[in-house]
Amino acid sequence: MKLLLKLLALLVIVWGETYAAPSPTNSAAITRILMIDTSSMPIGAGKVTLTIGNLQRADGVYSGEYRIKVSPYFFKNEKGRLAIAVSDASLATINHGKVAAVKGIATTSGKNGRKRHIDATATPINVNHGTLKLWFMAGGTKMMFEPAYHFAESGAAADMAKTTKTGLAANP
Repeated sequence: MKLLLKLLALLVIVWGETYAAPSPTNSAAITRILMIDTSSMPIGAGKVTLTIGNLQRADGVYSGEYRIKVSPYFFKNEKGRLAIAVSDASLATINHGKVAAVKGIATTSGKNGRKRHIDATATPINVNHGTLKLWFMAGGTKMMFEPAYHFAESGAAADMAKTTKTGLAANP
């Protein structure tokens, strides 16, 4: 009888380990803040600079503020909110060092609240750093930026946001 109970107990333990929900390999990345470097590209007789504030993830979407500065055409500057959908599966792909495509929407501030579709490809260097290839249409022009990105813990990102010149901070 004792042997039977021991075998049943062992079977329960093995069964529980086998069928338990797998722990997410990217749980740290899910809760970290995404920080994207400022990037620019030439246009005609000027330059367009894209600055993205710290992006926090909720329900599979990294969101935060962005600003576009067009020099010398200041009247074409814009700012607004950015939302990039990055599923758990895409995040796991990136964490395993593989390229992943993501999509998002930029919504300008102000009355119009124009929405612009964003496409991006994340190319990881390691689990914490990588590069983005980010593009969207503005008027009839394809805007393409290639900034670096990195993940930061919430406290570290907040400290860094205080010291940046951009003034774009994450919304905690």
